[in-house]
Amino acid sequence: MKQVTISIAPERMPKIPEDKMTPAQKQAAAALAAGPRGEVKGPFVALLRSPDFMDRVQRVGEYVRFRCPFDKRINEMAAAITARHWTQQFEWWAHARQALEAGLKPAIAEAIAEGRRPTGMAEDEEIVYDFLTELLANKGVCDATYERALKKFGEPGVIDLIGISGYYGLLAMVMNVARTAVPEGNPLPLTAFPQQTRPA
Repeated sequence: MKQVTISIAPERMPKIPEDKMTPAQKQAAAALAAGPRGEVKGPFVALLRSPDFMDRVQRVGEYVRFRCPFDKRINEMAAAITARHWTQQFEWWAHARQALEAGLKPAIAEAIAEGRRPTGMAEDEEIVYDFLTELLANKGVCDATYERALKKFGEPGVIDLIGISGYYGLLAMVMNVARTAVPEGNPLPLTAFPQQTRPA
């Protein structure tokens, strides 16, 4: 097994100067800044290249981040699990921190970052962890995993949980392609998972 290092490459889609924005981009940026986020940052810097798409995505995100009935600890844990799956540095930097602030134990976040199943999880955390890691690895969940999530969260909660991971999975793909940087001065919070090397 060989540890793969993550190189820091320049951003492919940096912030667009206002004087270079199209009218549609200016309108979409202004609408986003007027909402609860307050500014165009993170994945929305890249998404602004397609302002209509960005507008629709940010409305899904507004529900996920600010209206979803899940406890913030669970919502942010789900975001962090998805960020780890995609090794998305900015997403992990933002959401693992918020999960801790919302009450997730540091040891749980550390285990997720290392790709280990955490110990000492609360029941709702364990259900979310098992559901999302199975979904992300297998592209679906078995009946036992589904029934446990259904019993705890109901059908609306199961859909919201899938939606949280789907939303952050989309943003992770965008930021991985765009090489969105973590805020200046912050080290990359995630290391690459070990990759099996093939014989030459």
